[in-house]
Amino acid sequence: MKILIVVDMQNDFIDGSLGTKEAVAIVPNVAAKIAEFRKAGHEVVFTRDTHQKNYLETQEGKNLPVVHCIEGSEGWQISGKLEVGGSKIFNKPSFGSMDLGDYIFERVSKDKSIDEIVLVGLCTGICVISNAFIIKAKVPEIPISVDSSCCACVTPESHANALNAMKLCQIAIKDGKNL
Repeated sequence: MKILIVVDMQNDFIDGSLGTKEAVAIVPNVAAKIAEFRKAGHEVVFTRDTHQKNYLETQEGKNLPVVHCIEGSEGWQISGKLEVGGSKIFNKPSFGSMDLGDYIFERVSKDKSIDEIVLVGLCTGICVISNAFIIKAKVPEIPISVDSSCCACVTPESHANALNAMKLCQIAIKDGKNL
């Protein structure tokens, strides 16, 4: 059994205030990955970057002064091109979700058939890497992988840097063809 974690595939990160052509390009890959996991009977979980109207006053807002993912806004929504269904969604006020890490720890503790955690989404060098490291710390004996064909970052270089950093920390980097 595997768990797919779809990180922050929200409108603001795809084609909104922080969107990039690379983010737009991975949407079909992520949709196919979700369908593949569901067809195989695996669990699919989502994260959603969630900020409030005072975003620019927060630590993150002072360092990244671009309003995005304000709770309830169109930009906050997960892309309508992705099938969310009844999946669990973790709203997170920052890059990584401790609640997601706790959830994965509890799932792995209760279900010994879980043999891999796979992450996809945005942004490779910020939220994907943060959540991968939290999960690696919570369940160090469960293989964790990232499908690079289903991730994008601010630039192709920052994407590659994040993949290399995760690889150094024993998170497998796969490209969709070798999953």
